[in-house]
Amino acid sequence: MKTFYTNAKIFRNGRFEPGLIAVEGGRIAAAGEPRPGDRVVDLGGRHLVPGLVDVHVHLREPGFPQKETIATGTAAAARGGYTTVCSMPNLNPAPDTPATLGEQLEIIRRDAVVRVKPYGTITMGQRGCGELVDFAALAPQVVGFSDDGRAVSSAKHMELMEEAMRRAAAVGKPIVAHCEVDELLHGGYIHDGVYCREHGHKGICSESEWRQVGRDIALAEKTGCRYHVCHVSTKESVELVRRARAKGLRVSCETAPHYLLLCDEDLQEEGRFKMNPPLRSRADREALVAGIQDGTIEVIATDHAPHTAAEKARGLAGSAMGIVGLETAFPLLYKYLVLEGVITLEKLVALMSANPRRIFALEGGVEEGDAADFTVLDLGAECAVDPGTFLSKGRATPFAGWKVQGRAVLTVVGGKEVYDDNYESNR
Repeated sequence: MKTFYTNAKIFRNGRFEPGLIAVEGGRIAAAGEPRPGDRVVDLGGRHLVPGLVDVHVHLREPGFPQKETIATGTAAAARGGYTTVCSMPNLNPAPDTPATLGEQLEIIRRDAVVRVKPYGTITMGQRGCGELVDFAALAPQVVGFSDDGRAVSSAKHMELMEEAMRRAAAVGKPIVAHCEVDELLHGGYIHDGVYCREHGHKGICSESEWRQVGRDIALAEKTGCRYHVCHVSTKESVELVRRARAKGLRVSCETAPHYLLLCDEDLQEEGRFKMNPPLRSRADREALVAGIQDGTIEVIATDHAPHTAAEKARGLAGSAMGIVGLETAFPLLYKYLVLEGVITLEKLVALMSANPRRIFALEGGVEEGDAADFTVLDLGAECAVDPGTFLSKGRATPFAGWKVQGRAVLTVVGGKEVYDDNYESNR
């Protein structure tokens, strides 16, 4: 039996065209005509895109189920229109051997409702120093290697990162780097800008990010490794990536919705405004927007990082770093970037779907033979961001109460409808 999704505007070859798709056996099939027994779903003229992809998500399991589980995190992803998420390795145990990675993979097989592609760590124990993992042993089951949250950053670890890049290149996987120079942090927790100084906080300077970006790009050029920079937040980092791409290096980067829509002028004395890297200056935000416009920044990821309510209730100084974003990313970006004329809808789909899928060699799409991973969007739907309705265990978002538009109404993974928001169908 086939399922036909008809009366849709389908994103193909960089643009939307009216049409239909057919799904059979978990894959996109040749359409043809429906036969008796086939299922027909009328999408009412809505937009159908290859499923959204988030390459930077914290699912917290194993180790921290009080913050999030793979079940709750992937349910949130499906609601947000994501069909694939890449899970960061700051877990207990850290995925640094096939055995410890296997614990995570077993929970994924049991509980995930979307595709979860884990990262392996770069160093044993995800310490950012010491012994490197066995890249060849982990490579078949990971999307890349990262010590996210514990950067391999200091000058004395430069040789370690160079060797890690060589080993990652040898197994055909990217190094995905959280760039943060520990020696430049000085106990800071928000951007070292006007708000920080006026309110007596400790600041994190921009150099703590861009210095390591520059170092790692030089190492990537030397080793030939594919290198991806996590959650870029500074104008200097954008320019370094721009220059690397102009040289033809295998370098890419991501930023997050909060860095595109907020800056340190928007800070409030609440934990929901605290994340790492922090909200930077207005000039940094403008540079990030320019970066997505000119193609320097190819990916928007959420850095979905749930914590318990207690951990986020201690103000800017005392709260844990991290906010959630899977359920709000598309509606926010559609409302405040696309409808405001900053970028086109086609560009947004590229940033959230096509580009991450290409860069990280991930399956799924809307062409015949593809894994049937796609998302149906209702671009007219309006609401306000209400953390109380989130499927994620995390509730901390700086966007609470914001008016948004556009949302996923149907998310399909491997031909299975994993999220359904009351679309109209004819069976």
